[in-house]
Amino acid sequence: MSKFVKVAKIPEIPVNSGKCFKVEEVPVAVFNIDGTFYAIHNICSHAGGPLADGFLDGTTVMCPWHGWAFDVTTGNLGGMDKGGVASYPVKVEDDEIWVGVDAEL
Repeated sequence: MSKFVKVAKIPEIPVNSGKCFKVEEVPVAVFNIDGTFYAIHNICSHAGGPLADGFLDGTTVMCPWHGWAFDVTTGNLGGMDKGGVASYPVKVEDDEIWVGVDAEL
């Protein structure tokens, strides 16, 4: 079961960009892709780069350190069904963005 935590207001994450937030001590990258919000673990599974600082191309973010590509909608690595980083549910209420994390975190 997910516990939702408010991370930001919509204007804090411009369209087609990402920003990192600590959610229950977990670094989470939240992306605004054409007005829809997605959340994945912020730390690249390859070498620990900050994914929120990466280059966005549609729903793909490239790690700024070594260019590994992740799908921001799933956390999957380079179009593969496995590997990658965790993804988290996102809900928007009024102008607030909420990210769901495991209640045990």
